[in-house]
Amino acid sequence: MAEFTLTGLRIVHQVAAAGSFTRAAELLGYTQSAVSRQVAAMEAAAGAPVFDRTRRGVALTPAGQVLVRRATEILADMAATEWELAGLRDRLAGRLTIGAYPTAVMALVPRAMAQVTSGHPGLAVVLEEASTPALLRRLRAGRSDVVVIGVGHDLPDYDLGELRQTTVLQGDLLVVVPDTHRFAHLDGVTVPDLAQEHWIAGDGAAGEPQFGAWPTLSDPHIAHTARSWSTRLGLVAAGLGITVIPDLALPALPTGVRAVTVTDSRWPGRATVAVTQPHPSPQAQAMVTALQNQAARLRGTTA
Repeated sequence: MAEFTLTGLRIVHQVAAAGSFTRAAELLGYTQSAVSRQVAAMEAAAGAPVFDRTRRGVALTPAGQVLVRRATEILADMAATEWELAGLRDRLAGRLTIGAYPTAVMALVPRAMAQVTSGHPGLAVVLEEASTPALLRRLRAGRSDVVVIGVGHDLPDYDLGELRQTTVLQGDLLVVVPDTHRFAHLDGVTVPDLAQEHWIAGDGAAGEPQFGAWPTLSDPHIAHTARSWSTRLGLVAAGLGITVIPDLALPALPTGVRAVTVTDSRWPGRATVAVTQPHPSPQAQAMVTALQNQAARLRGTTA
């Protein structure tokens, strides 16, 4: 009788995050046939298909959604177990520099930093916030140990050759509205519902993930643009428009606004990825593990 395995769950989780067998194999360092075999074994254990294969990649079936949700929880628990056991064996020390794009700094990266420093008080962690091209230049030059970037739809095809990539979070987008808005108490909205809204758009530096109006909305009305999240959310709270926000930033929402889900099959999503040198130091690997652990926790609290 087929059984679930950690390797199989990890591969299913990566395929779901990457959106294709080929991309998952590249990220994991496996052959595509090995990935296919593991997915087939997990489908046998589940007793149902996990993915629907399409020309654009793969999509989760209902059984796949259950399996990936549980796999996220199991892998987070295993990462936490490995973290605790590592703490019994040694205590990392020295200095670690982590760079990240601004949205990741709102909640995910600070929580991962807190996890690392609480487990290893001898390790000094330095945070740098910058655009993705600058982050990658610093990583290649050896001035950063870990950088956190966004990849996917409408983002540049960054040169990540010879670098190690770990998918931290496959992200969703939501809209943020004033808590007095007609959407504020709805379970969700559709793209046509957004057609007449005024939008607060981001004006980030080149190379940063940009957040304008809803990405598949035609001819949106941009009422204001602002560089910082605090300004954008302040404009929303004042009733001057609505804005788009990735789910990894939800824990940092201020009072006076609400996040609302949007049903949109045309939005392929983006991913948050931790990038290191091909052979990361133990300190860098500890940070990557903490990022994965905190991403799973954020996903659990915002699901």
